[in-house]
Amino acid sequence: MPLDADFLARALDAAHRAADAAEAITLARFRARDFSVETKADATPVTEADRGAEAAIKRILRARFSDHAFHGEEEGREGDGEFVWLIDPIDGTKAFVRGYPFFSTQIALMHAGEIVVGVSAAGAFGERVWATRGGGAFLATCGGAPNRIHVSDATAFDASTAISTGNLKSLASGPRWNALADMIQRSGRIRGYGDFVHYHLLARGAIDLVIESDLNILDIAPLVLIVREAGGAFTDLEGRAIDVDTTSALAGPAKLHAEALRAFNPG
Repeated sequence: MPLDADFLARALDAAHRAADAAEAITLARFRARDFSVETKADATPVTEADRGAEAAIKRILRARFSDHAFHGEEEGREGDGEFVWLIDPIDGTKAFVRGYPFFSTQIALMHAGEIVVGVSAAGAFGERVWATRGGGAFLATCGGAPNRIHVSDATAFDASTAISTGNLKSLASGPRWNALADMIQRSGRIRGYGDFVHYHLLARGAIDLVIESDLNILDIAPLVLIVREAGGAFTDLEGRAIDVDTTSALAGPAKLHAEALRAFNPG
C-alpha cells in the first residue's frame, strides 16, 4: 500500500476518531471517579478504563484497516505485517488514578519501523497534538482550531534554556547524572513535567529539551513524530533512532539536542 498523502490523511482521521472513542470512556470515568484499580505483573496500575479504551481504539482502527497489526499496552501484540498501530489507551494511569489530568491517549501508526502518523490526545488537560510524516505538527486546545507548531530556536545551554525530565532512575545510577547536572547548572530552569506534557510543550517551543532514561515505545510513539514534524530531533540517549526496543529519550531543537548528546556520550 503506497504511503501517499491520501493514505496518511485517512490514517490520521482514523486515529483521531479512535482517540475520540477512547476519551469518551476515559474522561467519563475520570470525572466520575468511577473505576476500580488492579496491579499488573510489572507493579503498575490498570483500570477498566484502560482496557475499555484500548478495545474502543482497536474497533475503530480495525474497521478502517483490517489487515494492520496492533501493539497495545493492555493486550500486547496482535497480528503481523509492515503496518502496526502502537496504542497506549491511558499513558499516565497513575495520574488518572490519583485524579490529576496528566494522562493521555497515545496512538501511532508505524510502517516498516518508521512512525508515520501520530495522535496524542489529552482531553482532561484540554489539548490534542498530532502529525503525519512530512505534514507538520499541529495543536488544538479545548476543541479550537488547530495551529501548526514548532520547537524553539534554542541552540545552546544558557540562562534562557528550559529542560524537562521524566523518569531518570537508570540515568541517576550512572555517569550521565553528572552530565545532566552540568546542563542544569548552565540552563535557566529545570522542570519535571513528564508524560505527554513536556513533549507537547517542547513541540510548541515552550521548553527546549526533554530527557528520559526509563520508558518504552508506547509511551512516546506519536510524540516522536510530533516533535520531529515540529522541527526537532528525537533519539534515545545514545543517539540511536527510536524503535520498538527504545528505553530512553532525548528530544529538542537540533543544535541543542546535538550538544546534549555529546555531553551524555563524551569521546
